[in-house]
Amino acid sequence: MSAPTFRETIDEIRREFPPAKAGVRSLADLKAVRDRFLGRKQGRLNAALKLVAAEPAAHRAEFGRLANALKDEIEAALGALETELAAAAPVAGAVDVTLPGRVPPAGRRHPLTFVRERIERIFLGMGYQIVTGPELEDDWHNFEALNMPAEHPARDMQDTLYLATPVPPADAGRPATLLRTHTSGMQIRYMQAHPPPVRIIAPGRVYRRDNFDATHTPMFTQVEGLVVDEGVSLGDLKGTLQAFADRFFDATVATRFRPSFFPYTEPSAELDVECQGCRGAGCALCKHTGWIEVLGCGMVHPAVFEAVGYDAERYTGFAFGVGIERLALRLYGIDDIRMFYENDLRFLEQVRR
Repeated sequence: MSAPTFRETIDEIRREFPPAKAGVRSLADLKAVRDRFLGRKQGRLNAALKLVAAEPAAHRAEFGRLANALKDEIEAALGALETELAAAAPVAGAVDVTLPGRVPPAGRRHPLTFVRERIERIFLGMGYQIVTGPELEDDWHNFEALNMPAEHPARDMQDTLYLATPVPPADAGRPATLLRTHTSGMQIRYMQAHPPPVRIIAPGRVYRRDNFDATHTPMFTQVEGLVVDEGVSLGDLKGTLQAFADRFFDATVATRFRPSFFPYTEPSAELDVECQGCRGAGCALCKHTGWIEVLGCGMVHPAVFEAVGYDAERYTGFAFGVGIERLALRLYGIDDIRMFYENDLRFLEQVRR
């Protein structure tokens, strides 16, 4: 069999190109067809041009014109096809409306919010009402009505942030303005507006002049509770807080009450829970005592009832206060309160809900 002549090769290329062009569906297909027919090294048309040298000299110029005409024809057809494919291709960065929608990342509640809501659910289940009030407080509601007059030494424990002069003792009867040091002021405000029985909790932010370190922060959150009625006893207080600890921590976690002092309760106590880190064996977290203090409590002092106009001979009550950060530290086994305020997503995403 003799080798194909130039004209036979040209005719063969003309037959092969239309079906090859019809099979192009993408720019990648187009490149493959262009390389097949117009490629410099292995292209079909360049291979045909090499055959011209074997033809008679009188026909070489004519064969060259035929090859160039076919090349222009193929390039024009592929160029038009490339324009069509490029117009139909998606623009870089454009939104393909046929794709399913993307679900945006959703935020989650902060761990301290989660702990506060957990506390609220427990006390709501016990029949308590949630009350809130101003963070900007006056001296009478924050101190004096709670049995802490101007010179009372307990005020030194509060490290108060006063916002307006004069500072206590108030000058010419003007009450001092301050950022509340506890939410107990809401207990006073509620009792002024409502007769017994009372069963409330007051969550919210409080402020003290503290350094920002592993165990202190100048702004933190508290939940304070108050129950007032006829015949309320210390046993009711202990039973309530024991039930709270069982539900918040674990019914198997041991608790204990220790005598303490607060000017607005008498007698006063603190509730300790068994250290979650060592289960009472003693470790650095609990300072090798096996116990962690979580809240203060006591029976409402008669002087507080007198300040709000309650009959201290008829009514008794108990109050308690707990720092939400302190409970969160115990719940999550964390030893640095600053981690809740640094907004490190690596930490926040690990805290269980």
